[in-house]
Amino acid sequence: MPNSSPAPTRRRVHGSRSGRPIMALLDILGRRWSLRILWELREAPLTSRALREACDDASPTSLQARLDDLREAGFVGLGEDGYALTPLGRELLATFLPLHRFAERWRRHEN
Repeated sequence: MPNSSPAPTRRRVHGSRSGRPIMALLDILGRRWSLRILWELREAPLTSRALREACDDASPTSLQARLDDLREAGFVGLGEDGYALTPLGRELLATFLPLHRFAERWRRHEN
């Protein structure tokens, strides 16, 4: 007698074309302004206005879209004082900090 239980379905991850969590993370971080927002929030919460001033090259629409992505992924939260990193966001930034430093050195080397 064949097994009548349905085959397990893969859970899709919002924001990822592939549905895989690691790909969703890379999709989010690969979008322009995502790492910059995390970097700007590393020391203290910022209001929307202060964040726009810190990322002055970003359009308000693209900045808000990235904030929404980061909030949905659980890296950024919105509190009384403004946007702030969550513990998961702090861990992510600490993990990517060496990569960020390398990228900065590389950028200086290319110029």
